[in-house]
Amino acid sequence: MRIVAGKYRGRPLSAPEGTTVRPTSDRTREALFGILEGGRLSGGGSPLPGALVLDAFAGTGALGLEALSRGAEDVVFIERFPPALNALRANIAILEAAGSCRVLDRDVLHPPPAPRPARLLLMDPPYQQGLAVPALQALQAAGWIDRESLIALELMKAEDFTPPAGFEVLDSRVYGKARLVFLSLTDG
Repeated sequence: MRIVAGKYRGRPLSAPEGTTVRPTSDRTREALFGILEGGRLSGGGSPLPGALVLDAFAGTGALGLEALSRGAEDVVFIERFPPALNALRANIAILEAAGSCRVLDRDVLHPPPAPRPARLLLMDPPYQQGLAVPALQALQAAGWIDRESLIALELMKAEDFTPPAGFEVLDSRVYGKARLVFLSLTDG
C-alpha cells in the first residue's frame, strides 16, 4: 500500500497484520481521487486544495493521507480500533504530517462537535455492518456535514445502501469488490 499521487507520491503506508483492517486498494483510491479531482461533483474544481477533510472509519489513514498529499490543508481522522490507530499514527509520523493531522480515538457514531464542517468526508465503514447511515446522521448532527460538504463512501459492491433523509446520491461506481458512492445534502 502506498500514496498514489501528490507530494507524498509513492511513499509506503503500513497496515496492521491480519484481515480486521481492510485498507482501500491503491486502484480504488486512485479512481476515487480521480473522480474527486475531475471536479464534476464539486462545481468544476477539485474539493481538495485548502480543505478540511474528515476521514471517518480511518483505519490506516490511507484515504485521508492521500487527500493531504493532493492538497488538503487539514485532515481529521476518526478511528477507535487500537491496531488501526497504531498504524495510522505511524503513517502520519512516516510522512512527517502531524502538523496537518488530528487523530480522534472515537466511535464514528459518537463524534465530537466539528470545529467547522468538512469540505470532504471520506468514509470507509466495515463492510456489511450497516454503519454508513447512522454514521452520516451522527456526523451531520455533530456539525461535520453541511450543504458544501461532499461525501465519498466506500461500500462492498453488493451491500445495500439507501441514503438517510436529507442526503442524495450524486454518483455511484464499482471498482472490483468495492462500490464508491458520492453524496451531498439535498437542497430541499
